[in-house]
Amino acid sequence: MQLTMVQTLALAGVLSQYCPKNGFQRGAFRLGRAMADLFTAGESASQLPVEHAAPLAERLRPRTLADVIGQEHLTGEGMPLRIAFDSGKPHSMILWGPPGVGKTTIARLMAHAFEADFIALSAVLSGVKEIREAIERASMNRNNLNRRTILFVDEVHRFNKSQQDAFLPHVESGLVTFIGATTENPSFELNNALLSRAAVYVLKSLDDAALATLLNSALGAALGKTLQGIAIDGSAKKQLINMADGDGRRLLNLVEQLATVVESKKPKTVDVKLIETVLARAAKRFDKGGDNFYDQISALHKSVRGSDPDASLYWFCRMLDGGADPRYLARRLIRMASEDIGLADPRALDMTVAATAVYERLGSPEGELALAEAVIYLAVAAKSNAVYSAYNEVRSFIKQDESRPVPMHIRNAPTKLMKTLGMGANYRYAHAEEGAYAPGETYLPDGIDKPNWYRPTDRGLEAKIAEKLADLKRRDKDAKNS
Repeated sequence: MQLTMVQTLALAGVLSQYCPKNGFQRGAFRLGRAMADLFTAGESASQLPVEHAAPLAERLRPRTLADVIGQEHLTGEGMPLRIAFDSGKPHSMILWGPPGVGKTTIARLMAHAFEADFIALSAVLSGVKEIREAIERASMNRNNLNRRTILFVDEVHRFNKSQQDAFLPHVESGLVTFIGATTENPSFELNNALLSRAAVYVLKSLDDAALATLLNSALGAALGKTLQGIAIDGSAKKQLINMADGDGRRLLNLVEQLATVVESKKPKTVDVKLIETVLARAAKRFDKGGDNFYDQISALHKSVRGSDPDASLYWFCRMLDGGADPRYLARRLIRMASEDIGLADPRALDMTVAATAVYERLGSPEGELALAEAVIYLAVAAKSNAVYSAYNEVRSFIKQDESRPVPMHIRNAPTKLMKTLGMGANYRYAHAEEGAYAPGETYLPDGIDKPNWYRPTDRGLEAKIAEKLADLKRRDKDAKNS
């Protein structure tokens, strides 16, 4: 006879009421918990009738925290997650990291470590109904089985603010231990109230060493006897690791694809050529509009600012390879020309505008070469943020300053009345002065002394601009003293 979840919980409750505390009540609790486990196992068993039919990722899922690879900064001895597991006191947490690095695995391991019921929701597929059912199940776990509940929400950043708020009272009351998994920056995507009740753990992409460890396990589990007599050279393994791009789940999927190929083609050797021929290469990890996107555009901008043409071109091509819109990159390059180069080399702005026009005319991929040319030019050009700094200082000054009137002598006076009122009086026409400069003349509103907002550097064209401004300042001083 197969019991429903409600029947199982009811039976456990009845047994706990009528059995003596010292003996049968503990037995009833264990029975109820075991039956609940069977119920949960039955759900997954209906999808995976036999173990060998399970995906490779499921078969190789770590059984203990020590089995988790690539996250030693969290799982190693004395590290935060290890301490949390060893403490015996589960706490709510946010697991932030790219896909395929172990977020779901860690949540499952926590449920196992604390003998808690594991309820998984996907923010993409779940709504109010699923959340309500999860809370009801957690309540039954506590009231009927005296059992903890781990509520795991995958892609929690996809829940809106009100949906995130729905978890707060249940987290605060201790009804559930909340674990959210996200690929996006929690600071921007999650409610402050939820963040304040959960520790944030940052998971990293799997490095080559971690992927190599996983690959060796996967090859044995996926290919088994199929590999007997078949050599897999080191270059092929390296290629698989490169194609995984830091994603453990992607690596396991590639190995499963390879297993199918080996069984059908029965090659004598698995080499790079075979892998590139038969395995689908996924795009590099890149999330338009997500943290990874802004991290990479930041890397491009800082590489240009740091005058490293190789790094600048690398990040530019990485973004193109990941699917970034070249027109967006072109706009960013124009910004860099003004912000980081400015008047040290005014040709940089012309170069980026021209490269943008070329791309608009040719499109991809031909037009991308013009943008690459602009990237390298920006990287090797003389650098100055003097214009950028002056602009921001003046904007800040104006924002907090009063609205000062235009000085009378530099006002426009196209009519007789305006001239009679003194507008434009005593204005010195610069072109009529020696060197086209009127020493001692003032153009700022009254009450503002020369603030020296624009401070040219000694690099590129700005070095000459600095010399000119110094000479004009000297002439102003001479005119004042004369």
